[in-house]
Amino acid sequence: MSTIDRKDIIAAPAAAERVPLMAWASLGSACLGWMFDAMDLQLFSVILFPSVSELIGTSAPAAVAYAGGLIMACKLLAWGLGGIVFGVVADRLGRSRTMALTVLIYSVFTGLSALAQNWWELALLQALAGIGIGGEWAAGSALVAETWPERSRQRALQVMQMSFAFGFFLAGAVAVTVSSYGWRWVLAAGVAPAVVTVIVRRFIPEPERWQRARDRRRDDAARSGKRDTALATFLAIFAPGLRRRTIVGVLIAASVMIAALSTTSLLAVWFHQLLPPDQFPRQGVIMGQAFMLMNVGSVCCYLSLIWLMDWLGRRWSYVLVCVGGFATIVFMFTSITTIGGALMFMPVYGFFLIGGFGSFASYLPELFPTRVRATGQGFCWNMARALTAAGPYIGGVLVGVTGAVTKAGLAISMIYIVGLVAIWFGPETKGKPLSD
Repeated sequence: MSTIDRKDIIAAPAAAERVPLMAWASLGSACLGWMFDAMDLQLFSVILFPSVSELIGTSAPAAVAYAGGLIMACKLLAWGLGGIVFGVVADRLGRSRTMALTVLIYSVFTGLSALAQNWWELALLQALAGIGIGGEWAAGSALVAETWPERSRQRALQVMQMSFAFGFFLAGAVAVTVSSYGWRWVLAAGVAPAVVTVIVRRFIPEPERWQRARDRRRDDAARSGKRDTALATFLAIFAPGLRRRTIVGVLIAASVMIAALSTTSLLAVWFHQLLPPDQFPRQGVIMGQAFMLMNVGSVCCYLSLIWLMDWLGRRWSYVLVCVGGFATIVFMFTSITTIGGALMFMPVYGFFLIGGFGSFASYLPELFPTRVRATGQGFCWNMARALTAAGPYIGGVLVGVTGAVTKAGLAISMIYIVGLVAIWFGPETKGKPLSD
């Protein structure tokens, strides 16, 4: 690489008009990692009913909902804890190195899940995959935020987040094309993303902005005589100047995640109840179609947020998405009674529930300075994921107690209230540069 090219890349974060090649390369690699992250996350959701019913030896909806919710809870808990750990790792080891490692982890263990012989083996392997799934976003979003110009940073982060929807779409496509061979082949397809690690490690360097922040952190530690430890990096996000932002970030992310992932985990059982008995063998294909349709809606939401967040700002955009998500869940579980109606409604569901992740995806990186950006946004995103782990489990319990998926879904929708209150305690970051 020539000297001129390297200077252009280093200057990228400060440039208002130009987007250098390395910024595009960073965005492309982050999109691939996040897309396959979403695919491996959702592969289990689309084959939840056939896999769990086979492993526990019964197709009773209450039993499948309970065991499936427990597996999802283990996965989401590991997802959250892994993301917190790898957020710190990304601030210390680097963005691209950490992203490559996390992609390798989630692809290998998703593939190994196909070999599970009982439900607890499946839970363990899915939890190990969740560790990698949780870590990828913090590294990838920090990489994009720190290589793109200030004026277009929010839009680049929305494009990265939109790749999550394509991952959902891929999960549905895999289910449609592979599920006829059995649920194990669907999970085996999850090993494919491992090729992304080769691309990231070969072509994507660490952001110059992160390197400067790392050097300053080390110099400050040397001057003060204090050790530059991972614990110090983690505790920095709870210092007086950042503590409030950290709490707000956790609450707004958790509100959307709990609503979306908990209701999504109920879809397999709800669809099973809506299906006529002669269609039971086709549930895997129908679930795949549902996921593909909901992600058409989610892509539309991400595209809308690209301009909406620049027009209304971060806070009001978040409010609109939460209100829409609440109305979507209430309508779906009170008014839809046929499988055809459910499939037709999936794009709307995807717009607010899955696309709703974009309402805070570009906000979290803007809350923290470069020296702890991956730690801060990773903690917020993944502590929210850890809290979300209780949602599918509670949803499964509620289905068993009430005998109705609809009542469980309506109860879960109330979590939106937490986010609608918390967002007003955070700053409006529209138009403000990243802090170093």
